[in-house]
Amino acid sequence: MTAATYKLKYPEGDELEIEHSLNFNQIVDLNGNPLRLPISSPQMIVYRIYKVSTAEERKQITKYYYLELIVGQELLGLAR
Repeated sequence: MTAATYKLKYPEGDELEIEHSLNFNQIVDLNGNPLRLPISSPQMIVYRIYKVSTAEERKQITKYYYLELIVGQELLGLAR
């Protein structure tokens, strides 16, 4: 049996383990929870998954989700 681990990689280099898988180009909140569009406020901290990679070791698969911060006009567009 193979165990799966999911981790967020923030732009600053921090990592956070999460309980669920995500998709490429998905919009998520600070904790990696998927957001429904439009978002409730343009003052939220919102990330996009721009890269997904997988590392495999003895019966352990780790999926890394790399995040980019969404700011400015793009963030305003998500709030409409």
